[in-house]
Amino acid sequence: MLGAPDLATPLGRRDHALMLLALQTGLRLSELISLSEEDVSLQTGAHVRVIGKGRKERCTPLAKRTIKVLKAWSKEPWCNKNGRVFTNARGDKLSADGVQYIIAKHARAARTTCPSLAKKRVTPHVLRHTAAMELLQAGVDRTVIALWLGHESMETTQVYLDADLALKEKALARLEPMGKKPRRYKANDALLGFLESL
Repeated sequence: MLGAPDLATPLGRRDHALMLLALQTGLRLSELISLSEEDVSLQTGAHVRVIGKGRKERCTPLAKRTIKVLKAWSKEPWCNKNGRVFTNARGDKLSADGVQYIIAKHARAARTTCPSLAKKRVTPHVLRHTAAMELLQAGVDRTVIALWLGHESMETTQVYLDADLALKEKALARLEPMGKKPRRYKANDALLGFLESL
């Protein structure tokens, strides 16, 4: 999806920066559209500071790639209009519907190169879930993930652990039962042809 926006256009660069930030930080939709230039620090210790649910403030560090994209975006005439990091084509605050449209548009475009997206409805919240799953699969402790996402309780973070367990159970189902004689692997003709061409 990150490759779908046209980076030759200001709208494409905005969309790319917005989706990358959402995927890396797991910001809520309301936090993304309310993001102001004062909320983003791109200096040493780069981070995004937001006020989330329950008026709780949290600070999320930024990855090098995200810093680079946001630095480039901050130099665009479109950035920081009315103090906002992301605005619509008229320079006004992006609406929730506007962000949902942007993400759905790029998800549709990405389906041509990523067919697994065909049956998925990608929303801003799905990007938040993706950020959480990336952290979980990288071995980050669930208490840190809860802080990262601004969850009020650990039970909210448990959803991601359950999702990860479901993925593992799916993988387990593909394995041969233990105690059964293993089958011999048989390569298909395309693979054999490729190997012979080496």
